[in-house]
Amino acid sequence: MIYDIIIVGGGIVGLATAYNLQKEKPSLKILVLEKESELASHQTANNSGVIHSGLYYKPGSLKARNCIDGYHKLIDFCQKEEIPYELCGKIVVATTEEQIPLMENLYARGLENGLEGLKKIGPEQIKEYEPHVAGLKGIFVPQTGIVDYLVVAKKYAEKIQQNGGIVKLGEKVVGVSNQGQKAFVQTNRGEYHAKVLVDCAGLYSDKIAKMTQPDLDVKIVPFRGEYYKLKKEKEYLVKNLIYPVPDPNFPFLGVHFTRMMRGGVEAGPNAVLAFGRESYRKSQINMKEMMETLAWPGFQKVASKYWKVGAGEMYRSFSKAAFTKALQGLIPEIQESDLVEGGAGIRAQACDKSGGLVDDFLIYENEIAVNVCNAPSPAATSSLSIGETVAQKVLRRF
Repeated sequence: MIYDIIIVGGGIVGLATAYNLQKEKPSLKILVLEKESELASHQTANNSGVIHSGLYYKPGSLKARNCIDGYHKLIDFCQKEEIPYELCGKIVVATTEEQIPLMENLYARGLENGLEGLKKIGPEQIKEYEPHVAGLKGIFVPQTGIVDYLVVAKKYAEKIQQNGGIVKLGEKVVGVSNQGQKAFVQTNRGEYHAKVLVDCAGLYSDKIAKMTQPDLDVKIVPFRGEYYKLKKEKEYLVKNLIYPVPDPNFPFLGVHFTRMMRGGVEAGPNAVLAFGRESYRKSQINMKEMMETLAWPGFQKVASKYWKVGAGEMYRSFSKAAFTKALQGLIPEIQESDLVEGGAGIRAQACDKSGGLVDDFLIYENEIAVNVCNAPSPAATSSLSIGETVAQKVLRRF
């Protein structure tokens, strides 16, 4: 049970890290541990399937660099492995005068991030791209696309195993300790040693990180994103992808319309506090995890500052009429009867003690571990680039 590297978490980021490590140094003995009976069953399997272009992210940030680099790597990987994808483009729409300056900033940021073919569009051009959308101004982003990230993640795993890597399911990590500058990892099924532990545990990344870094000053706060789907006969209302201008104060993009690679059109998500890290339904409450979130000083500061926004999101969670009204900002003819309940995903959002919702990717290193403690959207798009970034940090130790 001795390995060079143990990766905790069989989601798309953990698998991409293992894949990159193997490419760089095939001789390494790598183990991936996943607590579920299936790979990539949480954030990877429940996201919107969008291939992000890099439009939104602060120039020079890890998000911007990894998204743009990861975008190209992902497209190349899908082409090579014959994974279906489509670069259908999207429009970002300003529906009020107040949003227009924010949209202009977004356009400038996209140019600074190196996006090509961005196009400012007016009301008539908006209708050419999306005939049922109402907006004052917009941006057309040609690079944006759609893919099934669960298919991508499983292909990473297939390649890892073909090249001699070990992937174990149903192995929940319950303890990590430093023994002679090696990571000693205990799971519900066994014990393992490695020179380096890589923490890609997503919703539980902070829990794993604290096992080797007790002074960790961030906590994962779970936000549930709930979706509706358009009825089959109403899918004509959306040709591709339609986004609002996002609120710059929050790391969420607002409710939008997404044509899915598996078929159908999703509308959403909202962003509400989940009452547990895997509470995909409103009725699911993990009291211990919920109390941990509520007791975190950083979350208390976020809640006191943005309670009105949070209340609005929660209201939309329980009111289909309110959710519909938010969607009507983009497509006025959408009716409540056009929507059927869809799925939900949970975002692992890192929150620091000062009340900051961490916007960028966040990676901590210590003597025996590399901890990926914040990898929200566009982590799936960026997976091969993030995986390469993490792999380089690990390889320096060999």
